[in-house]
Amino acid sequence: MPDAVVIGAGPNGLVAANVLADAGWSVTVVEEQAVPGGAVRHDEGVRPGFVHDLFSSFYPLAAASPVLAALRLDREGLRWTHAPEVLAHPLVDGRCAVLSRDLDVTAASLDAFADGDGAAWRELHDVWDGLRQNVLGALFTPFPPVRAATGLARRLRTAGGLRLARSLLLPVRRLGEEEFHGEGGRLLLAGNALHADLSPEAAGSGGFGWLMSMLGQTYGFPVPVGGSGALTSALVRRLESRGGRVLCGRRVVEVVVRGGRAVGVRTAEGETVAAARAVLADVSAPALYGELVDAAHLPGQLLADLGKFQWDFATFKVDWALDGPVPWRAHEPSTAGTVHLADGVDELTRFAAQIAQHLVPDRPFALFGQMTTTDAARSPRGTESAWAYTHVPQRITGDAGEEGLTGRWDEREQNLMADRVERQVERFAPGFRSAVLARRVLAPATLESLDANLHGGAINGGTTALHQQLVLRPTPGSGRPETPVAGLYLASASAHPGGGVHGAPGANAARAALRGHRHASLSRAQRLLTHRDRKGDRAVRRLPPAAG
Repeated sequence: MPDAVVIGAGPNGLVAANVLADAGWSVTVVEEQAVPGGAVRHDEGVRPGFVHDLFSSFYPLAAASPVLAALRLDREGLRWTHAPEVLAHPLVDGRCAVLSRDLDVTAASLDAFADGDGAAWRELHDVWDGLRQNVLGALFTPFPPVRAATGLARRLRTAGGLRLARSLLLPVRRLGEEEFHGEGGRLLLAGNALHADLSPEAAGSGGFGWLMSMLGQTYGFPVPVGGSGALTSALVRRLESRGGRVLCGRRVVEVVVRGGRAVGVRTAEGETVAAARAVLADVSAPALYGELVDAAHLPGQLLADLGKFQWDFATFKVDWALDGPVPWRAHEPSTAGTVHLADGVDELTRFAAQIAQHLVPDRPFALFGQMTTTDAARSPRGTESAWAYTHVPQRITGDAGEEGLTGRWDEREQNLMADRVERQVERFAPGFRSAVLARRVLAPATLESLDANLHGGAINGGTTALHQQLVLRPTPGSGRPETPVAGLYLASASAHPGGGVHGAPGANAARAALRGHRHASLSRAQRLLTHRDRKGDRAVRRLPPAAG
């Protein structure tokens, strides 16, 4: 019997398993899919010789994560690579904002929009430089991050305190207007905010856009050499070298609870995998509390709150094999790994407003990835392995375009939406469609079928909006990996700090399990000592009085 069972072999589950194995625990990971990795996998399913990441591709949070750094995955063969430039955001008139790991290049790009905007970006970067270690400490440790928060509070006092806090809570549109005269800096901030489900008018989107922009400025948007699955393979090799097991093709249907404590899991095939100490769940909060754990073991208030859990936007993705480079109108995107495609902040607002109205956007904001530009191993020389994803509503009531899309996402609707995404690319890269050798469409339901955590195509484990963060994630009063069931821990992106490939939810859950076991062992030892002391007292009382 293993000490711990981990449900799900996504990055968080594998990180949790590695942390437990490092502490000497025996660990079994149980995964529904035929291969491990969750949303960190690649294949050649578009065209032989072209490597495409099925889900996530660029990993600034992984590069910044102290959790992943501590695992030393380079010893397992993991190598990272970068595109010449991190990110480009072109406009249809040929202007383009560029985010580079070279601060001078980024600043010069923004000065081309308005004199002085490069200096404004440097000021934002100076703030980041002063706060970076404390921000990352607060981001990647369990809530409340006492030590990191104390250090951050001290730094905030010297960095402007309440004024800085106000800036980070601003909608990203307002932050951009306050900091920059031209559109370049505003584009970088707002486009990065929409890596999550935060519209330019959402409170806190300014802070998220600033964080993602500064991560790119400092760490870049690196990718694993050979494909995203290389990160998964390194995590699996590390775990197995420490005695851990990964069992694939087994769907967990129940967390077994006895005496108020999680003691294992049951699979769809009726197999029971027992756990001597803990069960860690790299599954969404709605799946854990709404499906895997019997409601009789959960507080009614938790179940009521779970009914208000908000998913992030659904995702629609298209992969392409291209016979040559993308014919960008501007020259800057040709060297960027990631390209944001929206003609200004107003178009980003329009896109987000259509989603808020439950409409399929007519001009979808697209995050475009140039994988061969970033990693030459991804396709034959002179070609490009590319993809784009955009967001659509979780619940669709209409189409802002003319095709009458309903969200059924049958083959016809998938192709119509993929054509719409391609037309968006063509606005910035005329002739793009003539370079397409093959394409693959991954609609929201397809993404979920490949990874059940991606509910309806949601990629962040729940909204990034302020009302579902920190102590409010996944429900009010939570914010930590412990659950109402003893020995059961939430280890997915539904827990603080949320989505992204950084391993923090998994590591937090593993440390909570280790801490919980130590406390339980200490309590048992204390009870045993108390019992022995009481027996000793009774024995002393039975002794005859001493002579004399």
